[in-house]
Amino acid sequence: MPVPALPKPVQQLVEAFARLPGIGPKSASRLTYYLLRSPDEEALALADALRDLKAKTRFCQVCFNITEESPCPICASAERERAVICVVEEPLDVIAIERTREYTGLYHVLHGAISPMDGIGPEDLKIRELLARAELGVREVILATNPSLEGENTAMYLHKKLAALGVIVTRLARGLPMGGDVEYADEITLARALEGRQTMETRR
Repeated sequence: MPVPALPKPVQQLVEAFARLPGIGPKSASRLTYYLLRSPDEEALALADALRDLKAKTRFCQVCFNITEESPCPICASAERERAVICVVEEPLDVIAIERTREYTGLYHVLHGAISPMDGIGPEDLKIRELLARAELGVREVILATNPSLEGENTAMYLHKKLAALGVIVTRLARGLPMGGDVEYADEITLARALEGRQTMETRR
């Protein structure tokens, strides 16, 4: 007896969930069947949230963080130290650092890290925009890329480019474990890493 095919809407949703990072076919199926069994208002609320996500959010034209209006509240704030920029890989890293309440400067979100294995080069990130900002009276750039191979390679690339502009370049101290993500670090670890940041030395 042939196995009955899934209804097309069900199959489409399973495939859509499976395309999300960290979600495999089994998890995608569980999420889909959960929504099938849930009340209509719960499933429709999810649909509305997804629609609003695309319709009402954008990238800040200055720092490229996610925002509802551009420039974002951090870039627009008169209370932030404008001569210091903290460079992170993803928008969630901004939230993690803000939770420490130790940092009062601005941010720049790269939206990834240099990874030749994945076909991601400097031109695929918001590096050109960072260098343009660095030329406008920036005193210090803090490199808060993840302590992974890709994050370290990105930091070294940025250090070379920024140092050529005469900008002080610092790196988060080793309070962050190698292979870890800024997004998942606790407030104390991030606070100590910010306090213990060090000036990067040029390699010869």
